[in-house]
Amino acid sequence: MSSATGRREVLQADRPPLARGPVLAATVAAVIALSITSARYGYGRDELYFAMLPAQWGYVDQPPLTPLIAQFFSTVVADAVWAVRIPATAIMASSIVVVTEIARELGGGRRAQSLCAWAYGSSLLPLLFGHVLLTATLDLLVWPAVILFTMRAVLRNRGQWWIAVGLVVGLSMYNKLLVAMLLVSLAAAMLAVGPRRVLWSRWVVAGVAVALVVGSPNLIYQMTHDWPQLTMGRALAANNAAEVRVAMWPFLLVIFGPPLVPVWCAGSVALLRRPRWRSVRYVAVAFPILLLLVFLAGSQFYYPFGLMTALFAAGCVVVADWSAGSRARHVVVVAAVVLNAGASALIALPVVPVDEVGSTPIPAMNQLVQDQVGWPTYVRQVADVAAALPPAESAGTVVVASNYGEAGAIDRFGPAMGITQVFSPHNELYFVARPPATARTAIVVGASIAFLRPLFASCEIAGVLDNRVAVDNEEQGRSISICRAPVGGWQAVWPAMQHYD
Repeated sequence: MSSATGRREVLQADRPPLARGPVLAATVAAVIALSITSARYGYGRDELYFAMLPAQWGYVDQPPLTPLIAQFFSTVVADAVWAVRIPATAIMASSIVVVTEIARELGGGRRAQSLCAWAYGSSLLPLLFGHVLLTATLDLLVWPAVILFTMRAVLRNRGQWWIAVGLVVGLSMYNKLLVAMLLVSLAAAMLAVGPRRVLWSRWVVAGVAVALVVGSPNLIYQMTHDWPQLTMGRALAANNAAEVRVAMWPFLLVIFGPPLVPVWCAGSVALLRRPRWRSVRYVAVAFPILLLLVFLAGSQFYYPFGLMTALFAAGCVVVADWSAGSRARHVVVVAAVVLNAGASALIALPVVPVDEVGSTPIPAMNQLVQDQVGWPTYVRQVADVAAALPPAESAGTVVVASNYGEAGAIDRFGPAMGITQVFSPHNELYFVARPPATARTAIVVGASIAFLRPLFASCEIAGVLDNRVAVDNEEQGRSISICRAPVGGWQAVWPAMQHYD
């Protein structure tokens, strides 16, 4: 028997049973917290966008899965914000179990699993992404599941788990192609520190085949549409790279919350140093590789989160061992989790009344709070501008929103206020529809007057967006302009207004 095989058998024999009670309690607590706050504030920017996208195989900025999920729940369950967020809550709850399973796979007993479930389930980014339905919400489940299944394949010496990896990867392609960064990081780490032979095993080849077969419709869409995901990635990098390459480093300290930084740091070190975990140390080695990829890509600074969940789960095993038998240490651990849970809930969830949140630092700390505030108020202000137009001009007037959040809000709330159609040159909406050639007047929302004046014979500011609760979001203070006579017609103006970000 080889030493590697012996280690795997030891880990299999030592793998404890699932701590059902504590894990279930932590999951239920997270579901309750997310459910009772789901209808507060309002729709998120992306949720409004998803609702107005046509059903198709893909879009310039994302594959189809998350928009289809949002549309399904808003149609079948209820046309309400709480209904759209049911899948986000379910995904968050499932991710608690998966991340806890990583700790269990590493030999974590009841204490470690309890710590993992409660600490992860009440930490910052899981609560953020579990509250609002985003494409990033599905990554709460996808990345930890991929890592868990690779660890099971290696630790249990069961190659069949690579089929599960392939299935998850294939399905995740319908959400976004970002999982490729995780796969590259894991593969590079395995080449660096082992187990290298796994990479050319027949089971890994089978897993790759499964991923390609399951994800092939989305890959075909990408190939036949000039790889729009790459186009979007380049656009994000062009807009975000400078900020991301600076912000990603301090953001690592707040992903789970500052009090829990020692947990995932301890997990990183232990994965590299514990002899019993030697066969899965590639997980820790993959982390700096992923950080390098995120730095080079410069798209979004939260991308390392999925891999950090595995480091966090390993750290819970280490911390549970450290605190065992010491009441003082146990109190320190519990206090850190409770303190972090309170701060995370305050920042991530709509706990503060919407009329008061603008006077707190929460919107500056949490962009998702900004993105949920003010939409009906903004739409009413646009509708008031439209209603003030002379009747003769009103018939040939269109409403143009500068971004998809504004467009989604007008599409959602506008019909009740007299606005039956909205256009936007932002991302996929540019291709959905453009103003008709007969439209000579446009109410343009959110764009600067300096940008608009060269595109129209005349433009004037008719109003300013104000959410009335002092939340400084992307729309606050932006202009509502009335622009007449597009120069060269809409066939010339529409391409000039197009933008990806």
